[in-house]
Amino acid sequence: MRFDDSTGQAVMSSSDFMAQAGPLGDVAQALAQAGQPDRGLAALSAALSARIGYRLFTVLVLDRQAGVSRRFYSSQPVAYPTAGAKPIREDSEFYARVVQEGQARICDDREACRQAFPDHDLIFSLGCESAVNVPVRWNGQTIASLNLLHQAGWYRQDMLAELNWYAALAIPVIQEITHTTRQTGGKP
Repeated sequence: MRFDDSTGQAVMSSSDFMAQAGPLGDVAQALAQAGQPDRGLAALSAALSARIGYRLFTVLVLDRQAGVSRRFYSSQPVAYPTAGAKPIREDSEFYARVVQEGQARICDDREACRQAFPDHDLIFSLGCESAVNVPVRWNGQTIASLNLLHQAGWYRQDMLAELNWYAALAIPVIQEITHTTRQTGGKP
C-alpha cells in the first residue's frame, strides 16, 4: 500500500487488493455457511492470522445487561478459555476508547500492556508484548471487540483500516452469539 502525496490517503495497488481479497473472501464464504458462530469465528481467526498476525486472538462480546464482557473465542483456550467473563469497567481506557468512542486501541509495548491489562503477567508468559483492541460496532454501538496480541511493536496504525473490515465482517457472528446467549440465559 502507498500513500497519495497530495491527499495523504492510502492507495491500494492491485497486488495489495489481491492479497487482502483472499482472506476476506474466505471469511465471507464461511459466514454464508451453516455452523455459526463457530465457522465464522474460525474463519476470522485464520484470516487475521494470515493478514495481520497474532500470538493470541480473542473475541469479547459485551453483555451490558449483565455488566460483563464474555470471551467467545480464544486462539489459546488453555490460557484464555472461552466463556470467561470479566466485569465491564466503565472507568477504564478500554471502555472509553474502544466501547464509547468506537476507536481501536494499540498498546505498543510491554509497559503499555502492563498498564492496560490486569492479567499482563499471563500475557507476557505467552510471548505477547503488544496488543490491538478493535471495536465491532453495529447501529452506533460497540457490541464486541477483536483482541490481537503479539510481540512488542507488532501493531501499527496502518493496519487499522484492514482490521476494521474484519470487525465489520464479525457483526453477524456477534449478533448470532448475542441472540443465542439471550435464549440460553447467558450461556454460549
